[in-house]
Amino acid sequence: ILYDIAAKLPSTILLLIIIACIIMLSKGADWMIDGVVELANRTGLPRIVIGATIISLGTTTPEAVVSVMAAWMGNPGLALGNAVGSMIANTGLIFGLTCLLVTVPMNRYVLNRTGWMQDGTAILLVIIALVSLAVTTGEPILHRWVGFLFLSFLVLYLYTTYLWVKRFGKMSIEGEKSLSIEAMPLGKCWLLILGGLFFVAVGARILVPCASEIAIRIGVPNDVIAATLVAFGTSLPELMTAIAAVRKGHPEITVGNIVGANVLNCLFVVGAAAAARHLYITNNFYILHFPTLLLILFSFRFFIIIDKNGYFKRWQGSWLLGIYLFYLFLQYAFRFGTV
Repeated sequence: ILYDIAAKLPSTILLLIIIACIIMLSKGADWMIDGVVELANRTGLPRIVIGATIISLGTTTPEAVVSVMAAWMGNPGLALGNAVGSMIANTGLIFGLTCLLVTVPMNRYVLNRTGWMQDGTAILLVIIALVSLAVTTGEPILHRWVGFLFLSFLVLYLYTTYLWVKRFGKMSIEGEKSLSIEAMPLGKCWLLILGGLFFVAVGARILVPCASEIAIRIGVPNDVIAATLVAFGTSLPELMTAIAAVRKGHPEITVGNIVGANVLNCLFVVGAAAAARHLYITNNFYILHFPTLLLILFSFRFFIIIDKNGYFKRWQGSWLLGIYLFYLFLQYAFRFGTV
């Protein structure tokens, strides 16, 4: 619907809408980060934990809705590509850029739990896809039972996270600076978080169709738009959250949001889309998307193991960003990965 509306609007109006959406994204991300910091101060929960739960769930929910609609309307490649591409962009582009810009603290307690869940869900998805490739005579499929299995794991993940936070919420927070300021009312904290999430989600959803329509009018090919603007747009909420977190001096929120969003992209986005309708897996996923996903997540895990001083290094951000840029280059050069 948004793409149809954008196609009927003059270019001047589209540019004004894009500017308004950028302002919405920026302001919404600012409010969200302020709310997270204040909520952390009031509850004693680590900001990385709030980023891995509340924020990641909020920034991933719109993607799940879009993927379910895409699968139901007969575009399973978009549904699966949305989830896998977002995981690659979250870790390679957003976290890579964050590491290049600032020194990012590493909370091993959190990352040794949610981080392994991130890797485990991605490996499970790839294994199921490979088994489907081996046993299916035609095009490989993620059947609906896979979707329900992932949604079951999602419920288990959210419940165990709740128990874990309830038990260890008051722990010492590695890499996070405590702030001695007057506490904001709890209601205002939630208003900032939910209001910020709404602005970020709505701004991203409106911005991408308008930007795509402008690109079409100036002659950019459709497959290039799909491989860049649309894929980038699905990770725009996480990117704006990362920018706001870095600018306000809380990069640990970015770490939690990225890891949590990756888990939810696998369990929530893929799970909901596959439960709605079975997803066909094109050759592009086996040639490019899945290998890139595993390389980038294994690199992230390796950095957690070798960094003994509690901080990610800038060269590690360069490596992750380099993988993402090479991934984009392959899509441009050979038109892999266009779904």
